[in-house]
Amino acid sequence: MSFVFDSAVSGLRAQSRRLAVSADNVANLTSLGVHPDPELAKPEGFAPQRTVFSSLALAGIGGGVAASTAPITPASFLSYQPDHPDADPDGMVPLPNVSLEQEVVEQIQALRLFQANVKTIQVKDQMLGALLDIVS
Repeated sequence: MSFVFDSAVSGLRAQSRRLAVSADNVANLTSLGVHPDPELAKPEGFAPQRTVFSSLALAGIGGGVAASTAPITPASFLSYQPDHPDADPDGMVPLPNVSLEQEVVEQIQALRLFQANVKTIQVKDQMLGALLDIVS
């Protein structure tokens, strides 16, 4: 029964990471993005990330999920804003390639999957309690 708990806990961690990555993308929605031209790129440009999930069963660990991040490609898009202080000579400003709508969906999915994993742990706890009641 430990594999059920381990699997649910790994799901909690994965969804927590997913929510953190999405929140970071939303917080930097209006930040300066990474300029596609390396000569014009500034080191403070924000590169948005996406959460990538992989099965721990494939790694021989026994079950669950692991979360890692991968860059969103392309990292930014150019917007014509000639009055912006970071505009290039053509008046273009790189903005992060983040869709607020997509990030809201990511956050709702992370919330619901987090809740499902919490419920799994609660049901396992109830089952173990019932088993102990029967044994005693």
